[in-house]
Formats: sequence, structure tokens, C-alpha cells
Amino acid sequence: MIVLRAKEIDFEVTHITADQKPDWFLKISPHGKVPVLWVDDEVLFESNAIAEFLDETVKPSLHPVDPIKRARNRAWTDFTPEFSKAIGAVNYAKSREDQEKAKESARKVLARLEEALGRERGNEGPYFNGNKLCIVDAAYAPFLMRFTLVERLCKTGLIKEFPLVDGWRQSLVENDVVKGSVVPEFDEVFEAVLRKRETYAATLLEVVEAAE
Repeated sequence: MIVLRAKEIDFEVTHITADQKPDWFLKISPHGKVPVLWVDDEVLFESNAIAEFLDETVKPSLHPVDPIKRARNRAWTDFTPEFSKAIGAVNYAKSREDQEKAKESARKVLARLEEALGRERGNEGPYFNGNKLCIVDAAYAPFLMRFTLVERLCKTGLIKEFPLVDGWRQSLVENDVVKGSVVPEFDEVFEAVLRKRETYAATLLEVVEAAE
């Protein structure tokens, strides 16, 4: 969605919920996961593959022109699953103790990204390569959006330990392209996920709602 919006491509979206996946979707998605892109009679799956296809077929490119930087951008995009796993463990921790343990692993991943932003970018940003959204931004933004919502509840202070990553996060979650990539009721939908998974964050959410 972010790449589609960044490139101003006309598209139609069908939202799929995790517990109500229609048969037609399961037939075209090998892993049963979103996103899936339907182009004419062809179906593409996996976020990175879809983003690369869109960047190759619709100008202007969101990848750097320099082939070395472009390859390194692709490498950092491939690092997204490791980041997702680490930050997801913080988001979906069942207790405060579990969340504290998850923070230790997350720090290692965030430290890698902090180093990358300092080395790869070489400027003031605010995005991964500079002042323009790129494929790396699109890959990490959904996970940073979810962490931002959890951080409002849990106040772990985790990402504040990494100022470059934190500034990058803030720029992404405030970007109109990124904000428009999710449904308007995204906060409520994600809060429902936190409750369903019986997370520590959900218990704090209930405290907040009780106080209102």
C-alpha cells in the first residue's frame, strides 16, 4: 500500500481479516498472508517482491540510482523479518516481565538499524536514504506504526535509546502516504488484536479506558 500510494498508482483494495480469510484468497496466497497484488491475470505475493515489481515497472523509482546503494537498500529490506520478530515480541508480550526480556533482543536489532541510518544515509534524513520515501521505508513503516501504538501504552522507552531510529519512526508515522496506507480505524483494529492475543499492552489499554 505504501509503495502504491508513494507512486500514485491507481488501485483497488480488499481488506482480509486474519480470522475470516475467504477461499479465493487462500487459493492465490501460498502462505495465506497479505499482501497479495493482482495485476491483470497475474498474482504476486510477499511484500518485498511486490515492492520490487512496482519499483521496476512504475517510475519514478524509489530505489537509489547508485547500484551499490540500491543493493544495500535491498539487503536492509531483507533484514525486515528479523526486525519484525524482535519488535513483535515486545508488542505482543504476555506480561511486563516478558516484555522486558523481549527488549533485550530488540535492542540488538535496533542497534543495527541505528548504525545503518548513520552510515547508509549520511544526511539528516528524515527517511532511510534522505528526504524521499524509499522501499526500505515502506518495508519498516508498518511495524514501526504498530510499535508506536504499543509504546503509547507501555512506555518502554526502548526506541528512545536509538535517536536515529526514533526520528525515522516519527517521520514515517507522520507521513501522509504512510498514514493513508491503513484503514481509518487502524488504531481500534490493532487494539482488538492486542486484546485477542492477551498481551500486556491490552491490560494497560483496559486501565486507560477505565480511567476515561
